[in-house]
Amino acid sequence: MPLRSSTPRPTRTAAPTPDLALDVSVRSDVGCVRAVNEDDGRFVRPGTPAQRSSHGLLALVADGMGGHDAGDVASRLAVDGIAASYYTSPPPSDPHQALETALESANRTVHKTATDQQASMGTTCVALVLRDGRAFAAHVGDSRCYRLRGDRLEALTQDHSVVGELVARGLLTSEQARLHEERHLITRALGLHETVEVDTWSAPLSVEEGDVFLLSTDGLHDLLHPAEIQAALSVGSAALATERLIDRARALGGPDNITTVVIRVEPPRPPRATRPTRPVSAEA
Repeated sequence: MPLRSSTPRPTRTAAPTPDLALDVSVRSDVGCVRAVNEDDGRFVRPGTPAQRSSHGLLALVADGMGGHDAGDVASRLAVDGIAASYYTSPPPSDPHQALETALESANRTVHKTATDQQASMGTTCVALVLRDGRAFAAHVGDSRCYRLRGDRLEALTQDHSVVGELVARGLLTSEQARLHEERHLITRALGLHETVEVDTWSAPLSVEEGDVFLLSTDGLHDLLHPAEIQAALSVGSAALATERLIDRARALGGPDNITTVVIRVEPPRPPRATRPTRPVSAEA
């Protein structure tokens, strides 16, 4: 089921390589102003080792638009649809292409639902796949993917927004964009049109022990300075990181819904010790 509460859902799971483990926490919060949570967040771990090997692990964050009974529907349709499309596709030789196809399919679903219901709805979305020690991503809108490696926090996606395009053209700095009065004007979203342009990375990124990935909606990253995000991600667990991120956003007024998925890449856990089997003797 889509995550709709503010309760963190930490999980530990096998990583995309046999040498690493993941500490994952998903949390969504309505914020301090809105009455409805139009965000959605998900972490998907397939039930079978074969599918985990062929498709990897999937994280998703979506930020719906359209108000009550519209934005929350759009984000849920997107997250449900992308996960279903990605995992029912043949084992992808290129997860980027499979993600692009899944987001395009979700776009058609959201657009058809809006047309059928004569409603105005759409949603941003960012998706991250971890497979075979590599990371793949696709996104539409201004929900983001970050990576903390060592002491360097890096935004791995570029916002599809008015100010995001100004940053890309060198006309605004990232800090100016964060405070810009038009920062909420996005230029792409799922569901607004029959087709959508999906951005993917030109190549996958390597995944290393100690990496921390963050997927977030703008209710988080529009409020927090990158140094605050980095500080929260540097704590000892994914659950504590999500708690600190959302608590800080709420402390700053929480004018929007706030959703995060935090994935920490950890060292391998030692195998469980097994008790030696005591030999059984029989008397003649």
